[in-house]
Amino acid sequence: MKNAIKAELADRVKNLPPYLFERIDRLKKDALKKGIDVIDLSIGDPDLPTPSHIVKALQNAAEKPENHCYPSYEGMLSYRQTAANWCKVRFGIDLDSEKEVLSLIGSKEGVGHLPLAFVNPGDVVLCPSPGYPVYTVGTLFAGGEPYLMPLTESNGYFPDFAGIPENVLKRAKLMYLNYPNNPTSATCTKTCFSEAVELAHKYGFIICHDAAYSELYFDGKRPASFLQVDGAKDVAIELHSLSKTYNMTGWRIGFAVGNADVVFGLGKIKTNLDSGVFQAIQEAGIAALNTVDGVLSDIRDTYQARRDTLYEGLNRLGMEAKKPEATFYLWARVPKKFTSAGFSIHLLEKAGVMATPGNGFGTDGEGYIRFALTKDVSRIKEAVERIEKVI
Repeated sequence: MKNAIKAELADRVKNLPPYLFERIDRLKKDALKKGIDVIDLSIGDPDLPTPSHIVKALQNAAEKPENHCYPSYEGMLSYRQTAANWCKVRFGIDLDSEKEVLSLIGSKEGVGHLPLAFVNPGDVVLCPSPGYPVYTVGTLFAGGEPYLMPLTESNGYFPDFAGIPENVLKRAKLMYLNYPNNPTSATCTKTCFSEAVELAHKYGFIICHDAAYSELYFDGKRPASFLQVDGAKDVAIELHSLSKTYNMTGWRIGFAVGNADVVFGLGKIKTNLDSGVFQAIQEAGIAALNTVDGVLSDIRDTYQARRDTLYEGLNRLGMEAKKPEATFYLWARVPKKFTSAGFSIHLLEKAGVMATPGNGFGTDGEGYIRFALTKDVSRIKEAVERIEKVI
């Protein structure tokens, strides 16, 4: 007689909070089964197609036999050189493409793997709250202790470093920052970045700046790179993603740049856990990074029109929201009679509109809700009309 396996989850998995977007996907499937016409403004997955020249580059590269083998762990040198050149042109940053650039299977992978390279059990990782859930999840996988840095509206959604206890800073091994910010859509000045660099130098921790939304900006206000600040490369790594900029979320490609030792450490984890990015996708990534700005301007103009429509609509309904300068998210206060989760469920059940509850990004997101600008203007107008009927 065969014994049943003991497929009991490891503590590191059992103790994880439910992954926010997996839960949202389940709610959406349930609503669709009920026949609800759902307007999904919850997950940041672009509805626009990948530009055709990038698709054609992949098609051509996929036919090359040399791309059918294992890729290099750190990424094709040509891809890393292109990423370094892109950073030079866009931000004026000088990078050694061999030592200071690493390919990623999307920036999420880099976010999640970084603690495994540097965080020991008991080390503190400073995580923004509200913030992308993978910052804390990656910390927990590595046995670290997340310390949540509240991002408040009154402080421009930037951490109050003076409020972090000295004993926490002394135990800190890593800090995550993310600007333009998900979920709040806040942008950051070089002055604020400089404060973070000074703190990292003083206490000797690494900074990981998640810059996934650096190219989704509005009104010509281009965000800065963390690495533009003096001394930043001594302490920091910056993660870039092709997902949002070029509508390539499913392609899974990005890159890390910055401090050579931190890049090496992240690469060490990747060498042991993955086999790199399919070279045909890296060739497509080269085509993406060489995209003329006119194509990207058209994408930004599309999102800006959506931003204006949703911003004006929600504020007309009395839902306070700041007009975003970047990202394709809009962060709004929920009506006072609701919690974040309660309002999110109310919108889905009564209006067929999906948005992400703010508390899903951390306790400091309570009282807010995040809308993604991933539907066309007509559907966004319809969403506002539906919301008006149920609040």
